[in-house]
Order: sequence, then C-alpha cells, then structure tokens
Amino acid sequence: MRQLPLGVRLRDRASFASFVAGGSAEAVRHVRELAAGDRAGCAWLHGPAGTGKTHLLQAACATAAESGRAGYLPLSDFAQGEAGVLDGWRDLDCVCLDDLQAVAGRRPWDEALFRLYRDIEERGARLIVAAAAPPGALGWSLRDIASRFAAAPVFALQPLDEAGRIAALRLRARLRGVDLPDETVRFLQRRYPRDMQTLYGLLDTLDDAALAAQRRLTVPFVREVLGG
Repeated sequence: MRQLPLGVRLRDRASFASFVAGGSAEAVRHVRELAAGDRAGCAWLHGPAGTGKTHLLQAACATAAESGRAGYLPLSDFAQGEAGVLDGWRDLDCVCLDDLQAVAGRRPWDEALFRLYRDIEERGARLIVAAAAPPGALGWSLRDIASRFAAAPVFALQPLDEAGRIAALRLRARLRGVDLPDETVRFLQRRYPRDMQTLYGLLDTLDDAALAAQRRLTVPFVREVLGG
C-alpha cells in the first residue's frame, strides 16, 4: 500500500472482507467497484453512527492504494484548519472523505470541494464521501458543489439487525484469530450497548487482555476484564 498523505493511517482491520453488509449490499458493491477502478465518479454514503461509513471508506482507500494513489481524510479532524488542505489531494486516483458534514456550508471548504470534484471528474478518477446526512440536508453555500453531490449516487447505510450484529462480531473475532464462545456473545449482548462501535471496542479490549493473559474469552474472564 502506498503511503497516505498527511500521515492519516488506516485501521488494520478496515477491509471489505471484514464488513458485514446486511441491508447495505448495494452500497458495498458500488464502493468496491469504485475502489477497484471498475467505475469512475463519485458516491455519497450517509447514515447514523455505527453503520460502517468509516469502515467502507477505509476499505476502499486500502483497495485503491493497491494499484494507484489513494487517500483517506476524516474532515472532522481538519475542520478547524484551512480548506486548502484538499488541494493536495486533487491528483489522487481515489479520494475518500469522511465526516463531510463537519465542513459543508463554509464557503472556503465548499469551494475547495468543488475544485476537487471538478478535477476528479475531468480525470476520470474516483471520489467517495461519507456524511451523517444526504447531500440535500446539508446547508451548502455554493450551488455548484451542492448540485454535483446531489447528482451523484447516494446510498443510505442501514444499521445491522440482531443477526447481522452477531455475524459482524463473530467475523471480526475470527479474522483476529479469536475464539468467541456463544455464551460470551450472549453475555456481551445482555450487558452492553449493541451498536457495532461499542461491540468492536469491547472485542479489541478483550483480545488484548486475552493475549496478554493467555486466556480464552470465557464469561468469567470477560467479567474480570470488563469489571463485572
């Protein structure tokens, strides 16, 4: 993988193989095709927290970087800086922008986004963006960029149902080489919030503790690590 601009690092486990699509299969297929270079243009992802927007963007960036120049930029981390940061990304083959709602509606950022979009469009490159809401729900200050994003394919990512959350947690554990017994899954479901961000965070904590202690993820061990 080529080094990313600005020192932004990808999560090691953010890949298409570790993503459970659930009701978002069409969005995943479209993003995979963009990442692989099988199609050009822009795609807009939106949905509440925990629906996998960041995961998909980082998976797309990692895939695109295998054959070209790609970058992932969480705009919430740069919203207090200069919009010109985007100008250095206009020559990439695939640009993945996260948290677009953090800058949309501010004239310098809207203008920088328009320049980026126009250059990517002219070169036949790819732009994948994610936000908390669809394009029409953001208060753009520049009509040109508002119309461009409104014309792009827009996908609403769907939260996973109960079966999907279990499948995603088991998949994440399996990819990490972790044995996750049924009783441990049930315990986590009963005791903790069921959004994927929380469950993945718990799994990371438990995996690190199990590795250090050379223990299995039994319910008693999970109780010990998580404090009851």
